[in-house]
Amino acid sequence: MKAVTGNLLSNGRVVYLAADDHWTERLEDAMLLDDADAEPVLAAAKSRIREIANAYLIDAENGAATGQKALRETIRASGPSVRKDLGKQAEPRS
Repeated sequence: MKAVTGNLLSNGRVVYLAADDHWTERLEDAMLLDDADAEPVLAAAKSRIREIANAYLIDAENGAATGQKALRETIRASGPSVRKDLGKQAEPRS
C-alpha cells in the first residue's frame, strides 16, 4: 500500500493526503492506495502547487510507514528522535 506525503507550503509541516482529499498531519489518517492507483493520485497532489511541496509516495500500512524508508518517514511523522519532549511526539494525542 502507498500513501501520499509532502510538506504544507504555509508552515512546512509534514502532511498526508486523507481520503476526503484534505491534508492531515497524522499518518494513521492517510488514504492508503493500491500500487496501481497511487500514481494518478500523486500526480493530482503534485498539481496542488499552492498547498503542498515535494509530494511523493511512501510505503504505508496500518497507520505506519513500511519498507526501506520507514525510519526516515517515522522521524518525519513524529519529530526528532533524540528528544522525545520536542516535535509531534510531545504533543498530546486527541
